[in-house]
Amino acid sequence: MKKTVIFILLTAFLLGCQQENNSAQPSEKRDFQNEYKKKEPESFVPSEEPEENNNKNKNNNEKENEQSDEKSGDSLTVIDNPNSVSLVVNKQRKLPDGFEPDNLVEANVSYLAGEGNPKRLLRKVAADALEDLFADAKGAGLELVAVSGYRSYDRQKQLYESNVAANGQEHADKFSAKPGTSEHQTGLAMDVASAALVSVLEQSFIETNEGQWLKDHAHEHGFIIRYPEGKEDITGYSYEPWHLRYVGKEIATEIYQSKITLEEYFGLYP
Repeated sequence: MKKTVIFILLTAFLLGCQQENNSAQPSEKRDFQNEYKKKEPESFVPSEEPEENNNKNKNNNEKENEQSDEKSGDSLTVIDNPNSVSLVVNKQRKLPDGFEPDNLVEANVSYLAGEGNPKRLLRKVAADALEDLFADAKGAGLELVAVSGYRSYDRQKQLYESNVAANGQEHADKFSAKPGTSEHQTGLAMDVASAALVSVLEQSFIETNEGQWLKDHAHEHGFIIRYPEGKEDITGYSYEPWHLRYVGKEIATEIYQSKITLEEYFGLYP
């Protein structure tokens, strides 16, 4: 009798253990899968860089709907969202007719132009960033001066035609934008100079302490050197170490670290 009871209890115990083990298996599998997912690198980037650049073009450039400029007949792309801080304006991409940026203000920085001059204007997001940039430069013992910011379509037209008349169209096209294709019309660009050399907006600016500092630190405030050296075939313009363009800190930092242009960042090539 005792042997029978012991056998029954032992059998029940073994069956209970087996059921417990079976019920534990699914939860153990789920825990393992969750643990594996946590080990996946968060910053994983596919090795196929061209595909990544195409995705950036679609996602970061405000998913623009592009259209040809039928009025001018010059096959330029008209930018559909000119208020984006990441828009790309160049010789192939123009602003809509009559475009004027909203929220233009003066940054609290030193200017070459007199009070009330439109050259002192920037969109507020860029003006705020410019104030921080100038403050950091001053903290490094450097003195910058803002030379030329916003330009209307009409003002750019005057400057371009004057440059053509004085130097010929080939020279003008290297340094001056045709009206409607100027970054200055966006309200996101500012030409700067050393306070000691305010009359010099030349490539020799890079030889000054201010020029070197901007090259290395502008991105920390959301600005890029829009027309870098050696990239003339891509940007369409000669090297301009004084021309700052606001694009935001994230994009500016990626462009700086990768040593590329705004066109290359968005996969836009001439």
